[in-house]
Order: sequence, then structure tokens, then C-alpha cells
Amino acid sequence: MADVVESLIRDLVEWVVSRERTYAETMDAWRTSCPRLPVWEEANDRGLITLEQVNGHTVVRITAAGRALLQERC
Repeated sequence: MADVVESLIRDLVEWVVSRERTYAETMDAWRTSCPRLPVWEEANDRGLITLEQVNGHTVVRITAAGRALLQERC
């Protein structure tokens, strides 16, 4: 199961970097109630993504750690 979560975390980071995503849009796409698939929580805990306020909206962005994750697997 750990490999599945790792793969999904990478998918989340790639999804966020592909274009600007709002927090609401991200939660619609990535929130889960399954305790075995804590993708959003793990990405946050690892510092791969961050929330920022832009023009009155909360957007999700990847961090330097998120970029490093994407680069290490190229």
C-alpha cells in the first residue's frame, strides 16, 4: 500500500504543478476519507505543497521540496 500512496503523492504534485489550482478544486479532486490513502495529508506533512492567498483566493502550490521530488524521478 505504501507504493500506492507514494505514486499518488507524486501524481498530486504533478497535478498541482501543471497549472494553478485553487484549494477548493484540489479538495474536490484529492480529498479522501480512506485512512489508508492519506495523499493530501502526506504531501502537506512532507512539505511538498503549500497554500497561498492570491487575489482573495487560496491556491495550492508546490514547494521546493515538491520540485525536488519531481526532479529526482526524471
